[in-house]
Amino acid sequence: MGYRDLREFVAHLERQGELKHITAEVDPVFEITEITDRVTKAGGPALFFEHPKGSRVPLVINLLGSHRRMNMALGVERLDDVANRVKSFLDVQSPQGFLDKVKMLPKLAELGSFFPKTVKSGPCKEVIRKSDFSLGEFPILKCWPQDGGRYITWPMVITKNPETGKRNVGCYRMQVFDDRSTGMHWQTQKHGAEHFRSARSRDGKGKMEVAVAIGSDPATALAGILPVPPDLDEFMFSGFLRKDAVELVRCETVGLEIPANAEIVLEGYVNLGELRTEGPFGDHTGFYSLEGEYPVFHITCITHRKDPLYLTTIVGRPPQEDYFMGHAIERIFLPVMKMQFPEIVDVSMPAEGIFQNLMIVAIRKSYPGHARKVMNAIWSLGQAMFTKVVIVVDHDVDVQNPGEVVWKALCAIDPQRDIEFVLGPVDTLEHASRLQDYGSKMGVDATRKWPSEGFGRRWPDEVRMNPETIARVDAMWKSLGIDLPRHN
Repeated sequence: MGYRDLREFVAHLERQGELKHITAEVDPVFEITEITDRVTKAGGPALFFEHPKGSRVPLVINLLGSHRRMNMALGVERLDDVANRVKSFLDVQSPQGFLDKVKMLPKLAELGSFFPKTVKSGPCKEVIRKSDFSLGEFPILKCWPQDGGRYITWPMVITKNPETGKRNVGCYRMQVFDDRSTGMHWQTQKHGAEHFRSARSRDGKGKMEVAVAIGSDPATALAGILPVPPDLDEFMFSGFLRKDAVELVRCETVGLEIPANAEIVLEGYVNLGELRTEGPFGDHTGFYSLEGEYPVFHITCITHRKDPLYLTTIVGRPPQEDYFMGHAIERIFLPVMKMQFPEIVDVSMPAEGIFQNLMIVAIRKSYPGHARKVMNAIWSLGQAMFTKVVIVVDHDVDVQNPGEVVWKALCAIDPQRDIEFVLGPVDTLEHASRLQDYGSKMGVDATRKWPSEGFGRRWPDEVRMNPETIARVDAMWKSLGIDLPRHN
């Protein structure tokens, strides 16, 4: 089973020596960001700020800012353990006979246990405030000097499709405008924005209900970040990750459900006809995303625990905590990508590529133009459509080794022949594109070229020592007295 709530995970990190308490008063305006940035880049611990300036609410940050803590959050030794669980469910075939059906029953029962379930109440309802409340009570960060204000950076923003009633959970930054309103930065391609457009298309008037949960067990807190397929409930997938259903409770003033174990819940609405300038914001690209017009979230009620923790994160020049989240997503969802495209062997999204700028894909090449087929397939996959550069290499290239990728890719390409450009949607945060939300992408076919692709020359072999010589040198290595590791 996963962690019951955020504080159980925090306690586990402390027992494992992965949490540092900060007892000094530290300002949420810039100072917490500067401290966290240094700690994350140095491979340091999660941080528990006991006395954020101007607030009685403690702040926790960098909880997932290392590979070890990311594994702890998901209760595994390796991320491949989660990927293998995903693969085992994807591999379920239609049972052919009675015995096959019997064998499937335990897996189907387990799958059913992941569906979120609604309960009457939960810790998030310990304090209910419909009148006397202010966002100023919480240690909301102003991260970087040019930020437009303070930002809630790790919310679970919950909306429902006005046509189908299907729930969506997204993670959209929320700039604080005043004590009871924020921006709602759902970008054009996000499901929250689609719900807003759908509601507005009727007559452009009225309100759309929104609930925001802050702080939960790590698998649930990741719900708004995971790129689950459109027809899959994010809280269900969180239940899969934590091996236990997410418990939900009904909001007080809106018809939405939120995680019962949340630390803080904001309830309210957006006016369908109201937009306001939001930004700038120091973003995960390492650059500021600029001002834009976005809906305004009006808060009608705040509920929280008696002694809430404020969970937050920072983004900026990589690597930051979000890199470790992104790496986990890369590994966990690789089986899903492989199921759709079995030729894919492995995928890597380096930290410096900030998720949408670079994806390196190794494939088992089977026919001419195979690499270009894979590029176009990636540009048609959900959030992967934003990938600015896709490099496709052969199956024997270790895409997790940047040095090997650069060497083998550059030695495999003829730039004019092997690079192609396409136009399409790009991330709203992409500042270099010719227009917001629309720009170009580049695909690099760095596979070995075949005669059937018009390559008439002989492709040379890679320089390697023969196995017999390697074995002889291995046997004599100690006697040589060379105090260096053997270079393979």
